[in-house]
Amino acid sequence: MNNQLHASISIRIFTDKKCFGPGIATLLHRIDECHSLRAAALSMEMAYSKAWTVLRSCEDALGFKLITSTTGGKHGGGAILTDEGRIILTAYDEFCAELRQEADKLFEEKFSFYPNLSGNRNTNGGTDK
Repeated sequence: MNNQLHASISIRIFTDKKCFGPGIATLLHRIDECHSLRAAALSMEMAYSKAWTVLRSCEDALGFKLITSTTGGKHGGGAILTDEGRIILTAYDEFCAELRQEADKLFEEKFSFYPNLSGNRNTNGGTDK
């Protein structure tokens, strides 16, 4: 049994509804790596239709496009991040990293009485590995 005390922070950004969080951030990173929404969704074990739904919901809430895509053809299709998509993804990643760094300090300060503090706190978009 693992009795190490640790904290896990999940960061979501809202307009009037949830619009950006660890799931869409991961999807955008995968699109950036794969240059394909379909390949990105597959790498996350997500249905292509769900990936489109998540992406469109986020774009609708934010008011701008996150990716530009082209359909297949002689040279195949693909997807790339828009400038706005890259900017918000970078801002989100930096915000999460800085917030987690401060949260780690606060966690160690407030829970230093506990004998088994984990030095391995969550550093991804909010989901435990």
